[in-house]
Formats: sequence, C-alpha cells, structure tokens
Amino acid sequence: MENMSVALLGLGTMGHGMASNLLKAGFPLTVWNRTQAKAKPFAALGARVASTPAEAVKGARLVISILADDNASREAWLGKDGAIAAAEPGTVLVESSTATPGWVAELGAAAQAHGCELLDAPVTGSRVQAEGGQLNFLVGGPEEALTKARLALEAMSQNVVHLGPLTSGAKMKLLNNFLCGVQLASLAEGMAWLERSGLNREQAIELLKAGAPGSPLLGSMAERMTKDLETVNFSLALLAKDMAYARAAAAETGVDLTTAANAKQLLDRAIAAGYGEKDMANVVEVLRHSKP
Repeated sequence: MENMSVALLGLGTMGHGMASNLLKAGFPLTVWNRTQAKAKPFAALGARVASTPAEAVKGARLVISILADDNASREAWLGKDGAIAAAEPGTVLVESSTATPGWVAELGAAAQAHGCELLDAPVTGSRVQAEGGQLNFLVGGPEEALTKARLALEAMSQNVVHLGPLTSGAKMKLLNNFLCGVQLASLAEGMAWLERSGLNREQAIELLKAGAPGSPLLGSMAERMTKDLETVNFSLALLAKDMAYARAAAAETGVDLTTAANAKQLLDRAIAAGYGEKDMANVVEVLRHSKP
C-alpha cells in the first residue's frame, strides 16, 4: 500500500529528526519552517519545500505540526497563509507541539468546522530519540483518525499510545514535562552542592544513579551537566514554557504545582543569564557560578 502524503510544519530540534525518518520510511513529504534555511537541506533528500503552511498542506492527507508554543502553532494553523484553511476536508491533522489543552480544544473545533479531524499527539524524547525514530507519541482524539495516521507516526517512534479524547495528549505531556522539570531543578541544585562539598563527583553520581533517587532523567542529565553542555537536546527556554503551561493546566483542576513554581524560578534565572537557547542541562551553570 502506498504511503500517504505528509506535510510537516516545523523543523526545529524535534521536527528535523521526524522529517528525516518520514523520508526514510518512504512517505511523500512536504516541509515548512519559518526559517527557510532549515528546510532547504530536505529538498536534496526528496522533500518538497513550501514557503507557507498553506502551500505545505496542498495535496497532503496528513499534516503534522511540531512548533515552539501555542502562539507559533496558532499562526501556522490559523494565521495568514495558515494550514487549516488550505487543507482538504477529510485530512487528518496532528498537533505534536507541547501546547495547552485550551489551545488544542480550540484548534480541534477549527479543524472540525473545516471538515478535518485533529489528533493532539505530543512526543516524549529529545533530539537523540527524534533522530533515531524512538519517540513516544501521546495521542488524544478519535480512534479512526489515529488509525489513518498510525503508520506515519510509527515511522518516527517506538510507541504510539492512545490516551483518550482530544486534549488527553496535551495533558499527559505537560504532566510528563512538569515532573522532568522539577527533577532537573533539584538535580542542578544537588550537583552544585556536590561539587562544592569535597566529595568525589563521579563516585557520588554513580551512587545516586544506582540508588533510590536514580531515574533515566537523573542519569542522562548528570551526564550532560558534567560532560556536554553544548549539544542542544531540548532548550531551557522551552522547558520553562512547558512549566508555565503545566501550572496553568493543573490550576484548572484545583491543583497548585508549587514545585513547578520553584523550578521555573531557577529556569528563569538561567534564561536571564543567557542560557535560554542552550540545552536545559545548562540550568546548573547559574548555580555553579553563583557566589557561595
């Protein structure tokens, strides 16, 4: 069976790897990115490069967006030369950006009014997983729409999980990133403390990884904090945005994420110090360089 034509909106840290894996799997692909320079290399790999979201979706049966935030997503879908107005009725739309449930619900209504189906399908993983086709899609929306999109999603992932109705994916992703952000902030504080304590850093990290505090995030972040702060797997500014979105979403259920507020304060300090576009592991740097 011939693969359906796909349009991908957004070629940042995640979208770049996703586009590569769609092409490897043989999907006819059109790509769009606000900064055209990021899109041009894909032309040599067989993708069509569009100058607007509206141009990108022409002829596509599946449209996937993975952008920075609600504002970028809104502009791509509903703005001037937006994707929804140009999409053919019946097209499956997939919002993989980390977005608020409120925006996802609004986007779903706009899609339905145009005769399209929307899935909210944010991903877990970072640059390495995106490049290796090892993402996890957290999907909310109609089962029938997921059936149509599944082969393309599977080409970019190790797991596609249907969580329930529209906005389920957005809620799960914000919960995931909230817990990651809190762990990252506490690890940064622990790392700064450890480095000033006189303990052997490598030995202490191995004990923490093997003990009760150990987690996949602690292991990977400790590695990055001590060996590679230059490679951007996920930007610090995007994590700060996600923490703000998570607090707002939780507040709608009557839950105050106080630990998220504390973690975001540390992230904001790092952004103010110039680390916003660097990898989130760089949050440790503002603590390393603070006066004792």
